[in-house]
Amino acid sequence: MTTPILSIGAPGFDVAQLVADLQAAVDRKLADGVYADARVARAEHTNLVNLRGSDDFIGFYLTCLREAVFIDISDYEIHERRRVLGPLLIAFKKVVWNLLKFYTYRLWSQQNQVNGLIVTALEGMEDQTARKLAALEQRVAELEARNPGHGS
Repeated sequence: MTTPILSIGAPGFDVAQLVADLQAAVDRKLADGVYADARVARAEHTNLVNLRGSDDFIGFYLTCLREAVFIDISDYEIHERRRVLGPLLIAFKKVVWNLLKFYTYRLWSQQNQVNGLIVTALEGMEDQTARKLAALEQRVAELEARNPGHGS
């Protein structure tokens, strides 16, 4: 038996209840969509090994991927920190941006299209796998019902 690295406790302190309360709060927030954000997916990237056993793992990350898949191709405001030539540099950058915008938008829109197709393919594969798994589970249940002594 190994000794835990960290132990939490104090008189009158129920660690199991604290963990249960935290898990309930996380589950409630997940259900409310609070964590369905690409930033959470990036933050949880290192936690993939720990979350892999969750039944909702693939669905959650596909949702996060769907929300983060597209590149923002809208115009952005050009800022300049230098005070002396700031207005002149901003005007120059705007001219360059307007000259290159057509090519940039074409590249971004093509990348968005590819990203969307990849996510759609992954979602289709997940749906197909889930349907096959459900059918196999149903078949196993039917077989076990027919032969009650041979089940697990």
